[in-house]
Order: sequence, then structure tokens, then C-alpha cells
Amino acid sequence: MTRPVALITGVGRTVGIGAGIARTLASDGWDLALSYWSPADEAIFGSAAAHGLDELIVELEASGARVAAIPADLERVDAAASVVSKAVEHLGPVDALVLSHAWDIDSGLLDTSVEQFDKHFAINTRASWMLIVEFARQAASGGAIVALTSDHTAGNLPYGASKGALDRIVIAAAKELAAQGISANVLNPGPIDTGWMTDDVRQTLVAMQPSGRLGTPADVANLVAFLVSERGRWVTGQLLTSDGGFSISI
Repeated sequence: MTRPVALITGVGRTVGIGAGIARTLASDGWDLALSYWSPADEAIFGSAAAHGLDELIVELEASGARVAAIPADLERVDAAASVVSKAVEHLGPVDALVLSHAWDIDSGLLDTSVEQFDKHFAINTRASWMLIVEFARQAASGGAIVALTSDHTAGNLPYGASKGALDRIVIAAAKELAAQGISANVLNPGPIDTGWMTDDVRQTLVAMQPSGRLGTPADVANLVAFLVSERGRWVTGQLLTSDGGFSISI
């Protein structure tokens, strides 16, 4: 039986949300195109952040998935078309698009530079819009889109603003692409410990969680896996919060 194909962006780190989604979809019977950009991971998380992708691919292939790893600088205007084209070339038509990439450099209202504002929107918003367009153009048999978002804006203005714009684009896609049989949803997972938290941050956030623990990439992946499955396609046009109750404790 032919396995469905998912294109997941932002899968450059083994501890990231994208990697967690890839593991779950592979175990659910998906083949995977994984886009990544090591310079971005290193700039945000440090020089060792991008190590381990080869090991992740071996792990995914051991679970039965065909895997195509596609390096892509999503700040480039031509990146989206190239990524989708290479995914189709290596694996066949793409059935699901999962947008888990992000550029995230903290700055606030008064100290955000125009350069960083534009870079956040180029990667988080423009590239996502263009990936959705390219995905829709090749999705002759329908499909699913899931985008990861965040409501962290104060003190993180360009990231939060670019994610807010992404939310609106995905909601528009749910309506405009419905006739093609494409569902589209936005998922806010709350704080996920993927290596960016200090001990103090981790302790503070755990205290705010009704569940008493932080979310993991696997927690995010479980909902993504449902939304991209045939069972989840009736859910569309939604901004879903799946954060273990974090948002109701603020």
C-alpha cells in the first residue's frame, strides 16, 4: 500500500517539535520530506544545535518511512517552490504540510530593528504563505495543513507579530482551499522544552502548568497526527490550543 507523504518544515534538531512530529508520523505510516536550515538552528540555539539530523533520519527509516532531507533557507523568495518541488520529486505528491519552522530572536517594541522585523516576517509568515500556495497547487487529491503558532508577543514582538499574521493566512487557506479537499488549522502548543529553557524558566513554567509538567514534542505530534489523518479532516479553520492547561492558568 502506498504511504502518504508529509512535508514538515523546521526539522533540523533531534529535540525539536518538528522532529517529534516526524517520529510520530513515521510510526503512523507516513513518508517524510523534512526541510531544515542549519545556520538558523545554530544562530538561535548554538553551534551544536544542528547535530544529529543524520541519526534522526536513520531512526525514521528504521520505522519504515522513506525520508527526503531538504536544506532550505526559507528567507529566500524561491525557497518554498524549491522545497515542495524536491519533496514531490523524491517521494511523490505531498498529502500534508506541517509548518513547524520559525525564526525567533527576542526583542521588544522599542528595540526591534527593521532588519529583524522583516526577517521574522520573511521566514515565519511569507515563506509559510508561499509553502501553502505550492502545496495547494500540487494537492490534486486534497490534503491537510497544520501550522505551529504562538501567542508570545510582549518582549518578543517580531516573532509574535509574524505568528499572528500566519494565523490569519492559515484560516484563509481553510476557506479558500476547502473546495480542493484541503483542511487547514493552526496549533498553539504552549511552552515546549526543546532546549531553549534555562532552569529558572523551566521551574517557573512548570509551576504554571495545571498538569505539573511541561509539554513535549510528542504531545504536539499526537494532535498533528490526528489533524493530518483522514479522521481529522473535518476539523478545519481552527486556532487550536493544546497546552496542558497552561493558557487557563495565566
